[in-house]
Amino acid sequence: MERSYELLQSMTSYPAEECGEGLASIPDAAEEAGIEMLFSTSKIAGDLDRILYIRSGLIPDLMAIARDMRERGWLLKIEDGFRTLDMQTQLGRKPSVFEMIVRTCQWELGGEPPPLDLIFRRSTCLVANYPNRGTHTMGAAVDISVFSLEDGSEISRGKSYLEMSEYTPMDSPFVSLAEQENRKAITALMERHGFLHYPGEFWHYNKGDPLYHFMAETGRPAQYNCVHWDARTNAVAPYEDVTSPLTPPDEMAEYLAQALERLTDEP
Repeated sequence: MERSYELLQSMTSYPAEECGEGLASIPDAAEEAGIEMLFSTSKIAGDLDRILYIRSGLIPDLMAIARDMRERGWLLKIEDGFRTLDMQTQLGRKPSVFEMIVRTCQWELGGEPPPLDLIFRRSTCLVANYPNRGTHTMGAAVDISVFSLEDGSEISRGKSYLEMSEYTPMDSPFVSLAEQENRKAITALMERHGFLHYPGEFWHYNKGDPLYHFMAETGRPAQYNCVHWDARTNAVAPYEDVTSPLTPPDEMAEYLAQALERLTDEP
């Protein structure tokens, strides 16, 4: 996970020239193309509907991925797409999500209470506590699961979406060989159409943003960056500030204290 943190640190200095491209509905595109896909019906942070949209220029690649998966006997499920600034902020503060991050840090430390600095770094990796280190707010990422067309079972990758533990990194040594192979096969199919995997999460793939261009070593500025989206007009506007944490250290210290108290009180 520390390697993912360093990767995201490198991403922040990569040049971006926001192209102003709007978003497109993934479910609508799948229906128009006649491609069966699954879509998450859960909410973010308890009461925020997921926005299953992505930059319009990425729709053809995503449809091609869904077709290729079906040819392999798989069914693609989109778990998440674009997130607003508020959605990203609330996700990082959601008690159940924050507790998973705390548990992960405790596991790293052999059960010891984690220091705030470690929580801060892991929150950067897992819930993009800084806007310029997340790709969902850029409209350039999808979180996915994959299911069998034959019997509807999930193609196992060790755990299901939104796992936050030692199983979460793409190259986690704690999943079985068969589950590692499933991760590699899904990633190879996604990357065939340009969606690169984020090493810190086995479900996350992105394209066209600073992280993508940095990892792919394209030498070109990223065309997608953090944007506010007007659903009525499909217009996007760049963030004024992409470098300030969504949850500052003093507030995160309060969330950490509350989480540790809840975890201590567990039977």
